[in-house]
Amino acid sequence: RHDAESVLREGETLSAFVETALREQIERRKTQKEFIARGLAARDAANASGQYASKDDVMHSLQTLLDTAKNRTPSAPV
Repeated sequence: RHDAESVLREGETLSAFVETALREQIERRKTQKEFIARGLAARDAANASGQYASKDDVMHSLQTLLDTAKNRTPSAPV
């Protein structure tokens, strides 16, 4: 309790802090659950079709996306 109270912002209550933390954790877990569901669906689709992407192809695609994002907003860190 002391540690939690020591990081409260001015005017923030412990109950408000706990409520915010709880809401953020719920959203994080929902996002994780959706991410896992998409991954499992992609796995099942690949198994059904027999079409898979190689590690090198995936890494190249991700690098291209990263490079594109960096070029779009040169002043914003990616």
